[in-house]
Amino acid sequence: MKSSGFCCAGCAYVYRLVHEHGLASYYRLKDEVTAPADAAVFQPRDYGWLETAQQDAESIVPASDQTRQNIPELTLDVQGISCVGCVWLIERVFQQQPGARDIVVNAQYGTMRLRWTRGEFSTAGFARKLQTFGYLAGPTGIAAPEPESRGLVKRIGLCAAFAMNVMLFAFPAYFGMERTYEYARLFGLLTLMFGTLSFLVGGTYFLNRAFRALREGAMHIDLPIAIGILGAYLGSLYGWLAGEDRFVYFDFVATFILLMLIGRWAQVAAIERNQRRLLSQQPKPTRIRLLDGTNLESEKLSAGQVMLLAPGQTVPVESRLLAEEALFSLASINGEAEPRTFRSGQRVPAGAVSLSRGEFQLVALQGWSESLLAQLLAPSERGSERHLFLEKIVRGYLIGILAIALLAGLGWWFATGEAVRTLAVVTAVLVVSCPCAIGLAFPLADEMATVALRRRGVFVRAADLWTKLSRVRKLVFDKTGTLTLETPVLQNPEAISALDASARAALLALVHDNPHPISQCLLEHLLMLGRDEPLAGDVTEVIGQGLEIGAWSLGRAGWRETEPAGAETVLARDGEVVARFRFADTARPDARMELAALRARGLDAFILSGDGNAKVSKLAAELALPGDHACGELTPQAKADWIAMHAANDALMLGDGANDSLAFDRALCRGTPVIHRGVLERKADFYYLGRGIGGLRALFEIDSIRRRTQISILIFSVAYNLLAVGLAIAGRMNPLVAAVLMPINSLLTLLLVTSGMRRAFHR
Repeated sequence: MKSSGFCCAGCAYVYRLVHEHGLASYYRLKDEVTAPADAAVFQPRDYGWLETAQQDAESIVPASDQTRQNIPELTLDVQGISCVGCVWLIERVFQQQPGARDIVVNAQYGTMRLRWTRGEFSTAGFARKLQTFGYLAGPTGIAAPEPESRGLVKRIGLCAAFAMNVMLFAFPAYFGMERTYEYARLFGLLTLMFGTLSFLVGGTYFLNRAFRALREGAMHIDLPIAIGILGAYLGSLYGWLAGEDRFVYFDFVATFILLMLIGRWAQVAAIERNQRRLLSQQPKPTRIRLLDGTNLESEKLSAGQVMLLAPGQTVPVESRLLAEEALFSLASINGEAEPRTFRSGQRVPAGAVSLSRGEFQLVALQGWSESLLAQLLAPSERGSERHLFLEKIVRGYLIGILAIALLAGLGWWFATGEAVRTLAVVTAVLVVSCPCAIGLAFPLADEMATVALRRRGVFVRAADLWTKLSRVRKLVFDKTGTLTLETPVLQNPEAISALDASARAALLALVHDNPHPISQCLLEHLLMLGRDEPLAGDVTEVIGQGLEIGAWSLGRAGWRETEPAGAETVLARDGEVVARFRFADTARPDARMELAALRARGLDAFILSGDGNAKVSKLAAELALPGDHACGELTPQAKADWIAMHAANDALMLGDGANDSLAFDRALCRGTPVIHRGVLERKADFYYLGRGIGGLRALFEIDSIRRRTQISILIFSVAYNLLAVGLAIAGRMNPLVAAVLMPINSLLTLLLVTSGMRRAFHR
């Protein structure tokens, strides 16, 4: 695809589609860096749940009542919104649909609210159209509380106003206003009032979090921030009440709180933005149509019920096939790449995906609660990982500052015997020992690292990922769809380019809406060539052999044409070969190079797969991995057991299907390259997009830059605190000096962060 200027067929197809629909303005509105489209734009997707949702929405509104207040409406989640360009594109695509009235897209929450005209609009049709542009629609999840970043924005807005007012009324005292001035007491009262409001609105955020962390036995980053805020505020309150200006640091309190809130917002907002790119709830378990015509949720299935399975649907529970034969993919439950043909009477495992074109019958042999798929999809709760390195820094900081303040207080007490003077020195030490490095710079470095990764197609979903990365020593890969591509690769794409219009139309009809991986690969290449109309007619399927429409056939070599059987897929007309297609299960383009680079960083790579040992060993050899680092024919539980035994505390697991779910739960870190199956992405600490695995190396490279930047910040912070605390101990610190030093320290700290993290944005 590089020769075409696109990284993959998905991007090329979406680019052409955008221009064909007159939506080229999207490319002027979108972000500079946009994650690539993936194979999901081509793959059949079951939208039966959406048709039911539309019927339910319309049933609420009487057909005779079409006032604006009673127009049918539906709210859906959307996956893939990343910028204002996405919002604009979704709105324009909606407006092009028959019966569309109005739409409201909320980029922050990743939702859209639709309103339409009954009998004209199809929500499922609109969702399918959005899918071709790279956006997936899903049902709204459970109503989530207000995002933490939005609450922080409100606090920041208020605290910014309070800080400006505090400085406005504090400056006259710094510039010579005498206490006898008639408005001096009023100005002092106003600084107290706005400083107190800043403390109540912003300071309590850190105090509450520090208290909760202490209650759980952790030394959180918010603890030194909370102590600094509380000490400065209480000292200032005493100074105002006692009329001692040397204690009054309200301007420091307000400015410090504002800076800390900004740093926290930057960290939280980056993670939330990546989390919102995914559907909050996938449309699963799907509704299954029973033989008697009723629709039933998979969760309510019981043994003995006969169901009708549509193309692309997943078998929810272990079942017995009643049809003569059917084709299934088992890749998502055991990693087996090749589709498998099942015949009448055979047991079909839960999680198998139908690759046949037509519906067929199965009888359930168990209920949902007994199903392997239910176990693999069960949510797993894991507590947040503690940042042990940061806890050591916090502990050392607190012990050091409190000890210095105590010793300084004792020294001044014995030297002068003045309680007020002694207390002023202790207060000054606590105030100027500013924890900006860990309160502002550390979160900002994390946020910049997250943004830099996003530009490389890697999206961090868990805030504690950075904590865990330093402990990773082993990389554990699933094979199918992770180290290899999801669909086989066409080895001779020129065979499609050479087809005439009639052959392309026939081939398009044969592969359209067919979930078989071979069909999906051919469809990708056909759609890239142009907008040919498929040949009219009914497509018939011979399970395990191929497809037919009129005189045309597509299937195994030797099936319809008079030639020996072979591994090629053949397009024929009246038994005469028109084109031959060769496919290969191919490793991701950069896998060998990237694994070599990762091993050079001291990381060991392993393959755990449900596919056959021969295929797994062949891939390991192709990627230059030791033979004993590749294990095949593993069940989902066996994968989890391997990690528990060999790498429970230092493994980063990369997987893409339900068969990796149990291993995900055991690994220290987990990531996935697939975000359209609704299986692992919500368990993952990060996900990455594109056809390669280069994002994994970027993750470790940027983490190294982040850690080096934070170390340089700590060194600077130690130097600053030695200077500032030294002045405080010497009795040379007053509110004016503190008011000057604190912003200088903050600006220099931010400069160190931005200069240190600049390398993360250079590829």
